[in-house]
Amino acid sequence: MSQRSPSQQRKKIISTILVNLVLLLIVVVWTVPTLGLFVSSFRSRDDIRSSGWWTIFPHRSWATADQIVLDKETVDLRQPIPVNGVTYSDDELQKGVALPDGTRLIWENRRERIINIQDQEWAMNTRFTLENYENVMSGKTYEYVTEDGSTTTEKGDDMSNSFLNSVAVAVPGTIIPILIAAFAAYGFAWMNFPGRKFLFTLVVALLVVPLQLALIPILRDFVALKLNGTYLAIWLAHAGFGLPLATYLLYNYISSLPRDILESAFIDGASHFTIFQKLILPLSIPALASFAIFQFLWLWNDYLVALVFIGSKPDVQVMTMRLAEMVGSRGQDWHVMTAGAFITMLLPLVVFFSLQRYFVRGLMAGSVKG
Repeated sequence: MSQRSPSQQRKKIISTILVNLVLLLIVVVWTVPTLGLFVSSFRSRDDIRSSGWWTIFPHRSWATADQIVLDKETVDLRQPIPVNGVTYSDDELQKGVALPDGTRLIWENRRERIINIQDQEWAMNTRFTLENYENVMSGKTYEYVTEDGSTTTEKGDDMSNSFLNSVAVAVPGTIIPILIAAFAAYGFAWMNFPGRKFLFTLVVALLVVPLQLALIPILRDFVALKLNGTYLAIWLAHAGFGLPLATYLLYNYISSLPRDILESAFIDGASHFTIFQKLILPLSIPALASFAIFQFLWLWNDYLVALVFIGSKPDVQVMTMRLAEMVGSRGQDWHVMTAGAFITMLLPLVVFFSLQRYFVRGLMAGSVKG
């Protein structure tokens, strides 16, 4: 067996390093915004407006060491402003004037003619609060001080009902297609019946049907059956849209299971239902978990299907609708928006990390047969 030359080993090391660096870059690009969202959700309104979320880490910041009070009667802001024997313009003092000793001059209160003398020092912004989550989930009334010094009272956004509505939509909408698709996949994989190949081809062909193409016809049928506006309507809609992918994914896995196990069960007199219940379902947990992640995330993040089939009334709103409404009414309130956005991410993250050990195994199962 020939050994690799030093140049080949060097190329392999370089390629490995490049791949790892690219993967690290992708992870950072995806993680940093999530970290910023998480940190901002615990910061107050004033902190979010005055500084970036990264100021929680040690950084050099300007801190006021002293103040200079100018005479309001003699100082004209339209003329050069004398400060300690040196004149500056109003624009310069608004932006901050750097001095040779490392300090800077900047307006503290322009109307009262108060100037701050600031030094740079190491600082960490560690002021965190849970009020954002309390305002978002409980809808309680809270007060805050505006830039002009006045106090404003506002009512928080009660997202607890929308959270429960999303759970009521996502959980059954995930379980129903999984159960139906598991039965169908077992039938296509291990049962012989007329038209099996044609029906399976038809199921695979349904994967290319656009979601938007089916919304209006299904909506008309639901209106005629008086199902529109109910959870049953959206469960059936998501089950129909998710069944082709679920059936195809589970078929690849179930058809790759060892035939000897099933034949032994048949010899012992087990029925198809017993084999499905006692053997297929326990052995198919990786594939079931993989599709459960896809389906749950699709339902949880869905906006269009929920809007069409259950509407946007407050009592049936899901989280995506509530967030869209908050963007319109609270577009400047980042402290509330970030808390609401992270709450919508919380349950999907729990589901993914709970099932991720099955994720790759379930997707790869059945892709290679020997």
